[in-house]
Amino acid sequence: MWAEITVSAAKVAVIAGTVLTLVAVMEWVERRGAAFIQDRLGPNRVGPFGLFQPIVDAVKLLFKEDLTPANVSRGLYLLAPMISVSVALLTFIVIPFGAGKDVTVFGVPLGGVEVAPDLGVGVLFLLAIGSLGVYGIVLAGWSSNNKYSLLGGLRSSAQLISYELSMTLAVLGVLLATGSLRLDDVVARQGGQFWFGVVPQWNVVPQIVGCIVFVVAVFAETNRLPFDLAEAETELVAGYHVEYSSMKFAAFLMSEYMNMVTASALIVTLFFGGWTFPGMSRFSGWPLLALSLVAFGIKLAFFLWLFVWVRWSLPRFRYDQLMRLGWKGLLPLATLNLVWVGVAMAMGWIR
Repeated sequence: MWAEITVSAAKVAVIAGTVLTLVAVMEWVERRGAAFIQDRLGPNRVGPFGLFQPIVDAVKLLFKEDLTPANVSRGLYLLAPMISVSVALLTFIVIPFGAGKDVTVFGVPLGGVEVAPDLGVGVLFLLAIGSLGVYGIVLAGWSSNNKYSLLGGLRSSAQLISYELSMTLAVLGVLLATGSLRLDDVVARQGGQFWFGVVPQWNVVPQIVGCIVFVVAVFAETNRLPFDLAEAETELVAGYHVEYSSMKFAAFLMSEYMNMVTASALIVTLFFGGWTFPGMSRFSGWPLLALSLVAFGIKLAFFLWLFVWVRWSLPRFRYDQLMRLGWKGLLPLATLNLVWVGVAMAMGWIR
């Protein structure tokens, strides 16, 4: 029993440590990527290529004065960043990062590179937990007792509700084709077979429309450009976190980058085969585990860079354009994709 507890605790520590490390890495990639796109140097003073800049930024925020305005609702004001960070961390529980079913550690089966490999409703858990993130933003906007914060919180709640519907319909297409709510089953269905003998049997091939809808929706869910209406600097100063400073502000920043990692991992898992790769059937045990982690990491890195590239390349939507895209653009496309998957399965085109 103690061996199983130790292995489970080690998995939690490794996955949590990896996610938190990715947050620091993405902060550096964001700044260097922005500099590259804008044809400037970016951070290059602290360490080689500015690699230690995230550590310096964290120390700076840690030692900044922690101001709490006198007119805030203190309890909810302090609770809001905790909710945002907690929700962002909980979403990693069911995401499979690599193969590991036939790998043992100290005689204990690893059971997959995820915290809760046997959760039978993994996708439902993700959608439910992910939808709680809006509470952190709304509470931050309302409890700050500031007009800019309140407007940012209201904008964010309307935006998240609008795009969650399209995102859920896009996910339903994948679940309909898979016949299971377990992310492990979603990944397993996409591995080992090929379309026309050339293209991997990833869900993106028959459900390209659903994939596009899902990618656009998760961009909106993460509140990043061109969907960052909740914290538009030119209109709302800093939006819902205008009254936050020091580590409370850092908590919102961390949750944004963790949500980026979650969104990228979900895109990879649902539509791009997860940790599977062509020719994986020739490997087993530890070699398969290592190669699957590398495959997942490469796919994840591509979509994380996509987040950075889009942020610094596209202008911000107007609020009416944002709502029109969600209700009149993505929602009909997501519904059409779901109908297509149902018809294709009935006709035997998707197996």
